[in-house]
Amino acid sequence: MDFDKIDRKIRNRRKEWMFPLGILFIVMALIIFFRNLIVITTELGMEFFIDNFTNSAITNEKFVIVMIVIGIVLIYFGKVKRKNHPDDI
Repeated sequence: MDFDKIDRKIRNRRKEWMFPLGILFIVMALIIFFRNLIVITTELGMEFFIDNFTNSAITNEKFVIVMIVIGIVLIYFGKVKRKNHPDDI
């Protein structure tokens, strides 16, 4: 048996974990965004919600932006093929 050949087949068929994790980050960020939009705008108004994006304090809205950026980066690296890796022949 050629174990290197079997190992190579398994490695080529494996699923990347970064792409689904990036999708999960973006979905969770959108859930947090819409939850904050509904809760904050019904109680305090749209101006307060927009002010949370622009003030200097650390708020959930800024975490939403960071989560979307992390999700996009994970999706990008999940889709890019590994090049010049010695095991991928």
